Amino acid sequence: MKILKEQFESIAQKFGTPLYVYHAEKINEQYQKLVTAFSILDTQFFYACKALTNINILRYIKELGCNVDCSSINEVKLAILAGFEPQRILYTSNGIAFSEIEEAAEIGVHINIDSLSNLEKFGKKYGHSYPVGIRIRPNILAGGNLKISTGHDGSKFGIPINQLDKIEEIVSSTNLLIRSLHIHTGSDIKDPSVFVKGMEVLFELIPHFPELEVIDLGGGFKVPYKPEEKETDVILLAQKIKETFNKHLIAGNKKFQVWFEPGKFLVSECGFLLTKVTVLKNAGDIIFAAVDSGFNHLIRPMMYDAYHHIENISNPTGELKVYTITGNICETDTFAADRALNEIREGDTLVFYNAGAYGFEMSSNYNARFKPAEIIIKEGTASLIRKRDTWDDLLKGQIGVL
Repeated sequence: MKILKEQFESIAQKFGTPLYVYHAEKINEQYQKLVTAFSILDTQFFYACKALTNINILRYIKELGCNVDCSSINEVKLAILAGFEPQRILYTSNGIAFSEIEEAAEIGVHINIDSLSNLEKFGKKYGHSYPVGIRIRPNILAGGNLKISTGHDGSKFGIPINQLDKIEEIVSSTNLLIRSLHIHTGSDIKDPSVFVKGMEVLFELIPHFPELEVIDLGGGFKVPYKPEEKETDVILLAQKIKETFNKHLIAGNKKFQVWFEPGKFLVSECGFLLTKVTVLKNAGDIIFAAVDSGFNHLIRPMMYDAYHHIENISNPTGELKVYTITGNICETDTFAADRALNEIREGDTLVFYNAGAYGFEMSSNYNARFKPAEIIIKEGTASLIRKRDTWDDLLKGQIGVL
């Protein structure tokens, strides 16, 4: 990333701050890790685009050969606009009206259903004519913290595994064609054994669905946030999954394709948030360094207690001092507390790492502030892919009636 660091100051001057910067080649690097590791299995990857839906990122990921996973019908439409064919799109519904599933079916994408209610409606309308996947809640607690754990017994996601009999009743009465079984236990999973546990759950279900073709293990691969952290060892994970398949004898020696939906793993490390220090405030034992951003641009530290590595690229050799980095929102928006950084001066540029996933995507206009611009660096060239908000953007959609 050295070349990128050298570009950051000039990029900040050219495009202004706050600014989201994405490094295209890093996305490719992460995708190739997955493709190489899982070449020992019949595997398909669907980018979980809820992490970052900029149309240019979607088009680039399509060029790499990756498929796309969508969490809403509008994400499906964005994927179509980006050039993905319907057979390369997976739509994993969650607590939505059946009309949205019908719209996805009209487009012709792969569909996962996560409730008995919608499963029954789907069966009554489509019967055996449209293959579908079922999202199972495996009752496995996994992930970096409870807020990003989705497979435990208190989670809203998926049909609880202990409702298998009800699933079978619906499949039998409506003649449903079940192509895949899907689980997603959480995010920030480093231990490959979590995926193996999920597979063990699914292997118990396989005999109940004779037309099954796909085992979908979701996503949630860990990315390193702190300098000393390591990402999920995907080579080891692929080996463990292959070993698990080899241990289970399926009637007729049937083979299954494995699907994954990586989101953060592909785009987290490609992204950076550039900010400008606006105010230094010495408040006794704490030195506050306020930047021209806030949780309206990067909510993860406040929402998930997420750690983002921060560097002062304007004074990289300055004396190390301890700061609390805050934003300009009229709420507590602490990005980092008691963080050692090279001496900060007003006007310095601070870079937040791992800002590619759920950064801009979760941004808002809170406090009537503008959303930042986005750029992508590809083959050394920085290009604008989303303009910074203007005054007109704040008023867009509002109607004066008084």
